[in-house]
Amino acid sequence: MGRVKRVIFVCVENSNRSQMAEAFARIHGGDRVEAHSAGSRPSGRVNPKAVAAMAELGYDLTAHHSKGLDGYNGQEFDAAVTMGCGDECPLVVARVRADWQIPDPKELPPAEFNAVRDLIERRVKEFLAAL
Repeated sequence: MGRVKRVIFVCVENSNRSQMAEAFARIHGGDRVEAHSAGSRPSGRVNPKAVAAMAELGYDLTAHHSKGLDGYNGQEFDAAVTMGCGDECPLVVARVRADWQIPDPKELPPAEFNAVRDLIERRVKEFLAAL
């Protein structure tokens, strides 16, 4: 088994997309991935819709909290994935970078929110397989 890969997922508020991506990286990456998430302008809370959407899959997102990128200054990652924050996402030191154009689901009704959740899961699985 190779070295554990450090991955960070970044969106604007760190309340929906990046939180779910971190969770899926933990689920699907197991002990080969150290997953983190952060926001360029963190909201300070994880969206209850994200908590409910992940609970449907058996993952407890209540243990997560919304955090900013400041806590990761100077840290190196194997991969950094940004999701919809564009130019607002400061540079994170990473060997591999990706930008996923994933819509912010915070205002979507549950079925559409879950469609975004499922998209994030597919993208995380594909990304981890390629790492």
